[in-house]
Amino acid sequence: MRIPISALIGLAFTGAYFFAAIFASLIAPYGMAEIVGDVWEPASSEFLLGTDGIGRDLLSRMIFGGQTTIFVATSATLLSFGLGSILGFTAAVKGGWVDQILSRGVDLMMSIPSLISALVVLSVMPVTLPVLILVMGLLDATRVFRLSRAVAVDITVMDYVEAARLRGEKQMWIIFREILPNALSPLVAEMGLRFIFMVLFISTLSFLGLGVQPPLADWGGIVKENREGIVYGIPAALIPAVAIATLAISVNLVADWVLTRTSSLKGGRGG
Repeated sequence: MRIPISALIGLAFTGAYFFAAIFASLIAPYGMAEIVGDVWEPASSEFLLGTDGIGRDLLSRMIFGGQTTIFVATSATLLSFGLGSILGFTAAVKGGWVDQILSRGVDLMMSIPSLISALVVLSVMPVTLPVLILVMGLLDATRVFRLSRAVAVDITVMDYVEAARLRGEKQMWIIFREILPNALSPLVAEMGLRFIFMVLFISTLSFLGLGVQPPLADWGGIVKENREGIVYGIPAALIPAVAIATLAISVNLVADWVLTRTSSLKGGRGG
């Protein structure tokens, strides 16, 4: 199996970010909230990325911030896909009033922008990591529902699904054995996009003050903490922005390769 250069680059960057997130406490040279120098010190051998607005090592903040950002984004993505895909497949298989109730409920939720919905909910609830994951996952499950339902509607009319129904197979068997394997290609590609959306979502919430709360660090919060330094030419706020951009590009490169790979395998089996 030959992996394209673009996919290798995406895998390298994505793997590096996830490796740093998993082993953050071993890699980071200083503690997450440890003040080790003066305000906005430039990069040096002691502080490879310099220090932030109150003298904390920026590299350590970036590593721990990446851990929080990736953990929240991954958890919310898994929640949204688990809930959204199951409900979407169920709506497509059941049809009738079940499909109508689920679809109209999703339409109602999608009529309100996700960011506004999240801000309203988080303004009246304690902002903790489980609450953030739950709110983000539930809001994004509506998008996954629409995609999974649209894909499943096309699959449910296929002959092999009708044959499974005639054999008396149960609904869950049809969903997991007939529909899900044939819907993986678009879902895998969408999962990469939704993960990046989650990274941007949590970063936006943190920048607005309703995301990850101190003393925890995340990339959006680091931008907020150091935004005033941009006026003085301090790049501390730009470093997490670059990290978000490179993570987004690398995950999309991997998702595109996986989509191409699974589509070609599916086409080969079908032939």
